[in-house]
Amino acid sequence: MRPIYSQPFGSRWNPATAALLLSLCLGVPPSVATCPPCCLCASDIISCSRSNLSTLPSALPGYATRLDLSHNALTVLPMDWIPRPFDRLATLILSRNSISRIEQDAFTVTPHLLHLDLSSNRLTALNTSIFAGLEELKELLLFGNQIVQINPGAFSDVYSLQRLYLSGNRLTAFPLGLYWEPGGPRNLTFLDLSYNRLSEVPVQRLLSLTRHGGIYLQGNPLVCDCALFALLEYWMWKQYRPLVDFRGEYPCRDGSGPVSECSQEAVSDMPLKAQTYQVEPGKSLRVPCTGLASHRQEAVFWVTPGAVVNSSTNDPSANLIVSPNGTLEIRGALMEDSGMYVCVAARGRHYDPSESLEANVVVGNLSTSSASGSARGSGAEHFNTAFTTLASCVVSIILVLLYLYLTPCRCRGNRGGGSRGCGGRAFILCSDPREVESGQRRSNGKRVAFLEPQAEDCDIGGPKTPAMNLGHVTTEGILKNGSRTVGQTLTDTAQIA
Repeated sequence: MRPIYSQPFGSRWNPATAALLLSLCLGVPPSVATCPPCCLCASDIISCSRSNLSTLPSALPGYATRLDLSHNALTVLPMDWIPRPFDRLATLILSRNSISRIEQDAFTVTPHLLHLDLSSNRLTALNTSIFAGLEELKELLLFGNQIVQINPGAFSDVYSLQRLYLSGNRLTAFPLGLYWEPGGPRNLTFLDLSYNRLSEVPVQRLLSLTRHGGIYLQGNPLVCDCALFALLEYWMWKQYRPLVDFRGEYPCRDGSGPVSECSQEAVSDMPLKAQTYQVEPGKSLRVPCTGLASHRQEAVFWVTPGAVVNSSTNDPSANLIVSPNGTLEIRGALMEDSGMYVCVAARGRHYDPSESLEANVVVGNLSTSSASGSARGSGAEHFNTAFTTLASCVVSIILVLLYLYLTPCRCRGNRGGGSRGCGGRAFILCSDPREVESGQRRSNGKRVAFLEPQAEDCDIGGPKTPAMNLGHVTTEGILKNGSRTVGQTLTDTAQIA
């Protein structure tokens, strides 16, 4: 009878096909999709770039960590653009398309995305929760779009965002909501707003924000007023990289026009050197603005250890007040007010590298303040030092106890039944012989004998040597009547007793 299969099973079916059919028969969807014909797949990378795609491929392998869909004709990113989550996807590139709309929750299928490139598209607004689900996103590229408006809550859920590129859009207002809205980025250290349509910026907020990150503003039609001029001068003194690298693309370059009025009669002959001011806790202190005359100044900011203050935002109940002439008054000084203060004003001068705008304020004595600052800065080091010292003391005590009670040698008794010391470093406490015989122990009957170092008598092989020469041991005897004899030998003392 002829067999059913004339060829081996392996010649007609490969293992991958068999596994696929088995999973379909069992009702389990396949875990690995095939690479689309318009894409290139290499290990964990899928590239569908320059494929003239107007819609996204229906099935993409789920093993990808990088997906490139750039240089296509995509117009919309729908919520269900992929049927199942991309759990391993870390980089998604959608640049150079025609995307004008992103549906809400479109990125919930990529929960572990770190890098998202939406540059060079046709986005005009960023709606609320447009990036929902991207809690691990660190870098977002939106430059080269047509963004006019950023709605409140647009960047909610992107807690980990560190770098945001918004260059080349049509923004007319600085997006301060990035920094104070709940659920927004907590550690945004890079913001590119260059080549937008910003005419003014919040100088006081920028003085605070740029302490911890870079904000690029070149190529904007900024109005060069006294506040902006003061900000740019301060950035140049600090050698702020976003300004230094693009100095020719900022306004107020030559100091002409309105900026010349800001610094007219404002600069004094005071050398621009660091000054130190000392005040007792609870007292008041006035710190003049270095390099300014006593005339009234409109745009003077003080960068303090805790905040940035300005004369236009003075709070009568606050302890930091900026006078109209630029002088800073510290009322009821506290220890935490100690630190470096910088007066930011339009001085209209080029700073020498050796010049300084800082004022060092010390609340309390200079030594006390320095010690307090050092304690705050190195509290952990002091704790470690104290812990190490305590541990060393404990170890030392343990070693001493081991030396005293676990000595490696054992002393033998003498022929008379008395005791002999192992070494001269020990001291002997014994009772009066007659009290021992009578079974009585009295506090005034104790005798102390300090022994000089001699050879030890231990349980070690070899000839025995006398442990000590009693005739040369100085002791303090206690007579029967309670009087003391000092300088007698142990033998003499025993005779007296």
